Amino acid sequence: MKRVCLIGRPNTGKSSLFNLMINEKKAIIDDQPGVTRDRLYGHVEFNNKVFSLIDTGGIDLENADFNVNIRIQAEIAIDEADVILFVVDGRSVITANDIAIRDMLRKSNKRVILVINKIDADTLEQRAYDFYELGINEVITTSVESKRHIKELLTLVTRDMEDYSTPPKSHVCRFSIIGRPNVGKSSLVNAILNEDRQIVSDVAGTTRDSTDTEFIYDHDKYIVVDTAGMRKRGKIYENIERYSLLRSLSAIDSSDICVIVIDAQAGIIEQDKHIVEYALDAHKGVVLVINKWDLIDNKDEAIKKWKELIKYEFQFIPYAPVVFLSAATKARVHTLMPAIIKAYQSYTKEIPTSIFNDIIRDAQDLHEAPSYKNRRLKIYFASQTDTCPPKFTFNVNDKGLVHFSYKRYLENKIRESIDLEGTPIIIKFKNRDDDDEI
Repeated sequence: MKRVCLIGRPNTGKSSLFNLMINEKKAIIDDQPGVTRDRLYGHVEFNNKVFSLIDTGGIDLENADFNVNIRIQAEIAIDEADVILFVVDGRSVITANDIAIRDMLRKSNKRVILVINKIDADTLEQRAYDFYELGINEVITTSVESKRHIKELLTLVTRDMEDYSTPPKSHVCRFSIIGRPNVGKSSLVNAILNEDRQIVSDVAGTTRDSTDTEFIYDHDKYIVVDTAGMRKRGKIYENIERYSLLRSLSAIDSSDICVIVIDAQAGIIEQDKHIVEYALDAHKGVVLVINKWDLIDNKDEAIKKWKELIKYEFQFIPYAPVVFLSAATKARVHTLMPAIIKAYQSYTKEIPTSIFNDIIRDAQDLHEAPSYKNRRLKIYFASQTDTCPPKFTFNVNDKGLVHFSYKRYLENKIRESIDLEGTPIIIKFKNRDDDDEI
C-alpha cells in the first residue's frame, strides 16, 4: 500500500485535511500552532484505490527545542512516504518555515504536491501565484472548510496507484504478529515455524525491523511477518524506535490478518487496545492471542475471567477469535493456524448477491429503519462490492436518512446470517443516482 504524508508549518490546515481525507475526526484540531506533535495514521479509499495517510506536526523554526522532535517525526514520515503533500496557507505569504520545508523536500527526491489550502473562493485563486516561487511543479488549491477541490486532490494523489479491488485467487495469506515489546512475538513465530528463525531474547525491543518468512502449512503457502514491539508513542525516544514503529505499521498495511499478542501475566493495558486500533484502521482481519498461558495458575478459572475481560475491553471487535497459548512451551500453538485460516476465509469471502439481498430483506421485514421528519430510509438494492475485507454497498433513497444505530443493526444481521469471524466488514450507502458513498 502506498504512503502519503502531510507536511507543512503550523496552522496551515493539515490536520483538518487529514480528518477530511480519512473521513473521521482523528487528528486534534486547534488554532494553537503545534497541537499535532506525533504522526497520526489513517487510510483513505478513493475510486477503488487505497493509501495510508500520515499527518505530521507543524514545523516551526522559531521554536527550536520543541521542534526537534517534530522535525524528526516529519523526516521519518518523508523517508517512508511515496507521495508528499506540502500544505501551505493560501491566505498568508511564503514564510521562512515554508522555505525550510521546501529545501527539506528537495533533498528527499520524492513526488511532492503543493497544496495551497484555505482558498475557498474563485476570488482568492490569484493568491496561489505567490506560492509558485517555491518551485514545485504539481500544485493544487483547496479548501477544507468548503471541501473545495478535495476530489481533484485525491485524483492527483492516486494518479499512479494501482486499483486495490479484489486480489487474485492465487493470493497467499500474509499475517503479521504484532503487539507491545516483550510479549513473546518472536517466540510465537518460532513456535509456528517449529524452528529458531528469529532472535529470541528477554530484553524488550530486540526485534528492530519487520521480517517475512514463507512457510507451508497443511499443503498451503503462508507468509508470517514478525514485527518490532509497538511502544506507546510518548515513550519512543530513539530514532531507531521511531523507524521500528513505522515499519511495524507498514507490516500491518501489507498483511491480510493481524495477530495481536497480549501478555497473559500483564493483562490488557491501553496500549494493547491502541495496537488493535492500528489493525482496524487498516481494515485488517484480527486474531487475539493471549500468550504465556503456561505461567497462569488455575487455568479453567482464569480462562473464564479472561473471556469476560476481553468481551469488555475489546467490545468493538466481538467478531475476533481468541487463542490461549504458550509460545515458550508450544502448548496450544496448534490452535492458532486454524484461527488465522478461518479469519482469512472470512476476510476474502464472497457472498452471492441474491443471498445477500434475501438477508437484507429479512432484516428490513423484522425491523424497519426509523423515520426522520416523516421520511424513512428505503433500501432498493444491496450487494457485496469488494473483499479483503468484505464491503457491502446499499443503494438507498436518501443516504442522509441512515442512522448509525440502523447501520449497526444491519451489520449484526449480516453477521448472524454469514460466518464472518475474524474480519471487519465495510458498509456503505449511496443514492441510486449518486456516485458518492457514506
